[in-house]
Amino acid sequence: MILLNDYLRARFGCKVYKIAVNGGFTCPTRDGTLATGGCIFCSGEGSGEFGGNPSMSVTDQINAGIERLSSKVKDGKYIAYFQAFTGTYAPVEKLKRLFEEAISHPKVIVLSIATRPDCLPPDVLDLLERLNRIKPVWVELGLQTIHEDTAKYIRRGYPLSVYDNAVKELDKRGIEVITHVILGLPGETPDMMAETVKYVCAGKVKGIKLQLLFVLKGTDLCREYEEGKVNVFTEDEYIEVLKKCVPLIPDRVVIHRLTGDGDKKILVAPLWSGNKKHVINRIRKEVIESED
Repeated sequence: MILLNDYLRARFGCKVYKIAVNGGFTCPTRDGTLATGGCIFCSGEGSGEFGGNPSMSVTDQINAGIERLSSKVKDGKYIAYFQAFTGTYAPVEKLKRLFEEAISHPKVIVLSIATRPDCLPPDVLDLLERLNRIKPVWVELGLQTIHEDTAKYIRRGYPLSVYDNAVKELDKRGIEVITHVILGLPGETPDMMAETVKYVCAGKVKGIKLQLLFVLKGTDLCREYEEGKVNVFTEDEYIEVLKKCVPLIPDRVVIHRLTGDGDKKILVAPLWSGNKKHVINRIRKEVIESED
């Protein structure tokens, strides 16, 4: 089992921190291209609650992130992470300007971009390939599940074949892929979740993020939860699912995340997830150390 912090230290020789940058993007499931409501679980910030201010320049956002960490980081190195909404959903000229500004920062050693597999046209792939020759580029793909019925329910907006093709095209260009998987999606059993993890790890990905399903205020998932149509994991249930999924991840695939913490201002459920330190300590003891 290779965890992200250990991988980064081994690769770059130091502690590396991630700074979320907001490029002011939207998403094809929000702007009417595919839909207008977004994915059923996605907040109004497009998963960018902890990100930067899009009214600021990329450089200013990075510097602000460095300043926030200054009390505990000395001579740190950083990943510029375009997190909010769909990080390649813009004209390539805009992407070039934003991404080049990010990698030109002297303390940034990796450019990481969260996006959708259906938002990687050839000109964007070519841009990422060129940038990858300057500094490492990681593309984080929001797959969430391999099961098509679930994908339709969450309004993902693309079939599994689109994800497969994106992984192939990115790998062909030497760009590292990290795949996002949500554990606890409505209607899925632990075996189905394990099938998704196994499928992802059988492909040419370099990393995986396992994310607990959150119910956030203002989402359609929240409405269904409040109507009693959706259940969420208890803490014990989530630990058991991790015990089932983590052993399926080979050492060549870096584990970037094993849980997650929703913004407490809008978190509806599960409330136990808000005790991040406790949850991480329990995962370390019951999932990570048990695998060593």
